[in-house]
Amino acid sequence: MPHVLVLNASYEPLGVVPLRRALVLVLENKAVALEESGAYMHSATVTVSAPSVVRLKRFVRVPYRGPVPLTRRALFARDGGRCMYCGGVATSVDHVIPRSRGGQHVWDNVVASCRRCNHVKADRHLFEIGWRLRHKPAPPTGLAWRIIGTGHRDPRWLPYLQPYGADDALARIDGISA
Repeated sequence: MPHVLVLNASYEPLGVVPLRRALVLVLENKAVALEESGAYMHSATVTVSAPSVVRLKRFVRVPYRGPVPLTRRALFARDGGRCMYCGGVATSVDHVIPRSRGGQHVWDNVVASCRRCNHVKADRHLFEIGWRLRHKPAPPTGLAWRIIGTGHRDPRWLPYLQPYGADDALARIDGISA
C-alpha cells in the first residue's frame, strides 16, 4: 500500500502513514491534501484522489524525539547505498571497530559495505589491513531523516523535506524510489 507524508500545520514533517490513514484524515476534515499521487480511490458513490502529501489543519505539539534510530534502511540512506570501503554497491552492514573487539552498534561505528569488503575485513581494524573509510561515519541530523530512514520515498515529498536536511541525504541516494 502506498504511503503518504504527513506535515504539521507549520509544514514541519511529522511522519509517514499508510494511504488509508491519510484518506481518513482528509475525509474527516483534519488534514488537507497538498500533493496528489495521481491514483484514485473508489467507493460505491464517490471517487477520491489519493494524496501523496497531507498537512494537518491543527498544530500538533511533538515531544522531544531524541536521536535518529539506527536502522538498516537509515544506514543505507546515509551512506547512499554504497560501500564505504570500495564504493561498490553495499549489501551488508559492517562495524568499523569490530564488536568482537569492543566496538559498539552506534552511528559512529557502523557503515554500509559490500559483501566482499565485509568478508575481507572480517574482525580486523582498518589500520591492520591498510584500509581507509571514504567518509567518516556520523549520526544523521534533521527532521527529514525520520522520513528518509523509513525507506518510503516519493519525489513529490522533496520540496517539503529540503528545509529539514533532506538535501544532504538525497544527494547521496541514486534517485528517489517509492
